[in-house]
Amino acid sequence: MAAIFYAGDSTVKFNKISTYPQTGISQAMLLYLKDSVEMKSFAQNGRSTKSFIDEGRLGLIEKEIKEGDFLFIQFGHNDEKDDPARHTDPDTTFPENLMRFINAARDRGAWPVLITPIARRLFDDSGVFLPGSHGAYPEAVKRTGRKAGVPVIDLTAITEKYLAALGDLASKAYFMWPKDNTHLKPEGAVLMAGFLCYELQKLGSPYGDILESRGERTENTGLDVS
Repeated sequence: MAAIFYAGDSTVKFNKISTYPQTGISQAMLLYLKDSVEMKSFAQNGRSTKSFIDEGRLGLIEKEIKEGDFLFIQFGHNDEKDDPARHTDPDTTFPENLMRFINAARDRGAWPVLITPIARRLFDDSGVFLPGSHGAYPEAVKRTGRKAGVPVIDLTAITEKYLAALGDLASKAYFMWPKDNTHLKPEGAVLMAGFLCYELQKLGSPYGDILESRGERTENTGLDVS
């Protein structure tokens, strides 16, 4: 049985009832996976690549991950912060840390996948979407993927385009608004996981092999935002 090991932050985390309705992408992704694929979410609130590694969470993944598994790597929200325990530089320490994740997977025969952070729900007073809330970090993810020869799923670009088209009012239904504009409600997590899985399908084998057959649903989900 193949397993997905998902490393990330609160937008990815598998939540419990204590934080409901907040829902993470790893949680919603179960809807899209074959029954034979196991989801092992190591994502935690507030983690950056630095704090995730420093706390030994990558080490825990290294102990379990095996040949044929997948390591999904999705960070950026907290690497941006000024907190010295979490901050990384998009030109140096951030890509260096991403390479540690990539090598951890490859050394054990697993498949690494880099994923840029989802967009924040930010609109100006006129209701116009404001892109670029993650600064240089999405581009750093893409640059690292090109250098390492690792697939990159650009959820930043996909979700920015989607939110801009959806608009201020309608997008509130997908986020923990009015509490915040970063974390997802169940509907938002299912949507974002759908974007992710649609891109995995486009990558072909072995990435698409972990997904439940989409059948007629591809035309009806609105997940193709290309």
